[in-house]
Amino acid sequence: MQLFFNSELSQDKSHIQFSKEESKHIVKVLRKSVGDILHITNGKGDLFTSEITSADQKNCVAHIIASETKPKRGYHLHVAVAPTKMNDRYEWFLEKATEIGVDSITPVFCDNSERRVIKPERYEKILLSAMKQSLTCYLPKLHEAVQYKDFINQKHEGALFIAHCEETNRKSLKQELKANQDITILIGPEGDFSTKEIELALQSNFVPVSLGNTRLRTETAAIVACHSVAFTNE
Repeated sequence: MQLFFNSELSQDKSHIQFSKEESKHIVKVLRKSVGDILHITNGKGDLFTSEITSADQKNCVAHIIASETKPKRGYHLHVAVAPTKMNDRYEWFLEKATEIGVDSITPVFCDNSERRVIKPERYEKILLSAMKQSLTCYLPKLHEAVQYKDFINQKHEGALFIAHCEETNRKSLKQELKANQDITILIGPEGDFSTKEIELALQSNFVPVSLGNTRLRTETAAIVACHSVAFTNE
């Protein structure tokens, strides 16, 4: 099955008109024709089955013949990750986290961050592509990038964790996780969180955790955290 995306599609719609770019991809690249079936999601959990009624590469139109709402996961995972120095590593994290299962992502600028500028439009495209590739119907929410202190001062629901590398009293994330709980986890930059940032997180009830016995890159740590949560909820 190939999955298409349209954010404005809803249960009360009877047909969909694709953009010129998508129409060209459907008709010219994929060689779809009248009568062929397309599967579409709005990224909000709805999956639509449609039949092409007009195979025009400039204006492809399909009739909605069925729809269903996919159930949400029993937990909400929010990962706050410092942008990496090499942008492609962060983009890799976005792709793989979407495939594994993540609900919200916040880029966080920390004391030791080497990257201070990001391209949210490109990040959104990567999340969308990964959602379609993995055949899921929920598009992760990409929050606006914020300074670390501002993120800590926000209200967060559920279990709160901060993964850092300092040799202090840390708990194992694997042992702390419970099924069907909302989770927010902080992952720092290449130079790790500063001591001041760790103390600030602890004052805000974040639990310090370890992701294993080896030192992980930022993007690897974020993926390990996502997979640990997903595995706990299987």
